[in-house]
Amino acid sequence: MKFKVAFLLFLFSLGVSSQKTPPKVGLVLSGGGAKGFAHIGVLKEIDKAGLQIDYIGGTSMGGIIGGLYAVGYSGNQIEEIMLNTDFLALLRDILPRKAETFFEKEFGEKTVFTLPVNQGKISFPTAISKGQNVLNFLLELIDTSNPRQDFSKLPIPFFCIATDLENGTPVLLEEGSLPLALRASGSFPTLLNPIEIDGKLLTDGGIANNFPVSLMKDKGMDIVIGVNVEGKLIQKEKLNSIVALLNQIMSYPMYRKTDEEIKKLDVYIHPEIYQYTVVDFDEKIKILEKGAVEAKKFTLIFEKLARKQFEKKLIKTKRFPTEKVLISDIGVQGIRNYTRAYVLGKLNIKVGDSLSRKEVTSKIHSLSATRNYNRIEYHLSEKLKGRYFLDFRVKESDKNANLKLGVHYDLLYKSSVLATYSQKHLFKKNDLFSVDMILGDNIRYNLNYFVDNGFYISYGFRSRYNHFKSNSKFNQVSDLPNLNSINLSYSDITNQAFFQTTYSRKFALGLGLEHKWIKASTATLASAAAPVTVIDENNYLSAFGYLKLDTYNKKYFPTKGYFADLNFKWYAASSGNNDRFKMFSQARGVAGFAATFANRLTFQNTNEAGFTIDNPASNLFDFYLGGYNQNYINTFVSFYGYKFADLSNKSFIKSQFDLRYKVGAAHYFSLIANYARLEDNVFKDLQLFDNIKSGYALGYSYNSIVGPIELKYSWTPDNKKGFWLFNLGFWF
Repeated sequence: MKFKVAFLLFLFSLGVSSQKTPPKVGLVLSGGGAKGFAHIGVLKEIDKAGLQIDYIGGTSMGGIIGGLYAVGYSGNQIEEIMLNTDFLALLRDILPRKAETFFEKEFGEKTVFTLPVNQGKISFPTAISKGQNVLNFLLELIDTSNPRQDFSKLPIPFFCIATDLENGTPVLLEEGSLPLALRASGSFPTLLNPIEIDGKLLTDGGIANNFPVSLMKDKGMDIVIGVNVEGKLIQKEKLNSIVALLNQIMSYPMYRKTDEEIKKLDVYIHPEIYQYTVVDFDEKIKILEKGAVEAKKFTLIFEKLARKQFEKKLIKTKRFPTEKVLISDIGVQGIRNYTRAYVLGKLNIKVGDSLSRKEVTSKIHSLSATRNYNRIEYHLSEKLKGRYFLDFRVKESDKNANLKLGVHYDLLYKSSVLATYSQKHLFKKNDLFSVDMILGDNIRYNLNYFVDNGFYISYGFRSRYNHFKSNSKFNQVSDLPNLNSINLSYSDITNQAFFQTTYSRKFALGLGLEHKWIKASTATLASAAAPVTVIDENNYLSAFGYLKLDTYNKKYFPTKGYFADLNFKWYAASSGNNDRFKMFSQARGVAGFAATFANRLTFQNTNEAGFTIDNPASNLFDFYLGGYNQNYINTFVSFYGYKFADLSNKSFIKSQFDLRYKVGAAHYFSLIANYARLEDNVFKDLQLFDNIKSGYALGYSYNSIVGPIELKYSWTPDNKKGFWLFNLGFWF
């Protein structure tokens, strides 16, 4: 190595010392996914030596890092950016739960796989993510006011390479939106969707030209430095799987092209990072250090070149764009199936707001969470001093339908398989139709139609069929003889029409009308004359209102946030065989919070209460406590220590305390205590602590890809016999 450096210095002294003008130095950075972090170590050493780069070009991750350097970020700043960025979250398009629509919080988060449906045919996604988070990351760092920017006019002239997906040819990107160009160049196949620019569908530039040295030579550079972070072809003893064979075959053209390009370099830098892969983003610190170690071997060369640059341009180091700007006008381009009010309502941006780029990113998360857009970009341009035009350009998704699949098992509904079909703008703009078909031991369905009007009042229709069978003490408040338990068969059909408005994706306020048909029966007292005893079978008409709050950061195992669901129903009429019906009302509310201490210990408290005004003639609408399910309907309420519907009365109040400790990335151990009081009127005389029922549970949970897997042992001091609880998968 010492001989190589000395030889290079000798060549530079011959070829450069006689020049009357400073040598033009170009820098080429190859693609390589996570291995591209090694480029940063080289940039830091170039900065330290005082060497000025006259032109920079790159592919994929090399293009992204080169683009940041070209707009004025130093090597140290790029290192800070990369170390503070969760690239796995970027690549998977993971969004904070607070960005999700209230509809998704309430009815989503219960499936494993999502498959696009196009013209009635089920297909597969083109990649793991759309890459919107990557584009947000670049838009936040690179302030662009012009969608047709000339990259040669940047502080350091720049180009990057993408691949035309139709024919596999390289595409040179030298103008347009720089964030969009970098997003295209880094569209790693299967990880990020390809992206359309100027009518071409572009994917990762590494496929066509991963090390564009020749293009840099064509720019008239005297000295070209190249940093290559590619790997090596797999040795024969490791070619032992079809995946390895396919990777080897696909790598031949890229490595051959790179070998040809290397010969044209003046300075070739190849960090020793063969043990890392393109997706080792969690190893970024080690990879960066490897790049720094290799770069130090070329310090003398960098310093020698720097001394020859006696006429240097003044390049102002770029500051991180943290300042807020006043938005005086807002544009929305690309609208087809969703209105401007819908877009701005989801973004929650209005004229007069003062926003930083980071805050704009947060707003885009809320629009991106609708899954209605393939791409959302924006440009900020100053129209008057201190006043900015914020221009959004959206590309709506052409995939308007999908099929989602989930699985579940619990002790009440038994085995269940969920197939959810969703269709957007079925009848009009902004609408969403979805139907859950739940197949298994107890067939059920949930149907939703919702028209989301953004800033304005939204409306919709819901329909549900639910059925289950259970041995329970349901009979204790019925007209049946006093038995220990009955074999209860319970069926429910509920239809609702409603209006709803939401605020900041945290609150939902709604009013509506409801039709409900319920049939509760048992075969426990079967006889030849009456094989089934009907406890209640009637239609009920009611009006309802609700106020909901959900700021939990996760639906399952939340670590922070608040939750509330307050609702009121007025049952106005009944039809069927219910001659004894009289009007009555019910109020029910749930409120809770979660807080985490020392990163792994979470305390979650949930309080719940319900009461009935003007007692109905039927006991069907009493509150029934017991069991642990999170998908109970109507007046059934979970309560550890007791079996399903063991306790019941006209009103109740309940508190539950969960202490949950996280082990590793997805394992949890829980200690749960809950307390309740049930009376005809639990609030009468404010004797809230009389006749308290208590129950406890110890449990282990695993947050798996199919949802929570939970095993708990539950008991109560009122009954010495405890029992085990188990569920698998998302609740639905």
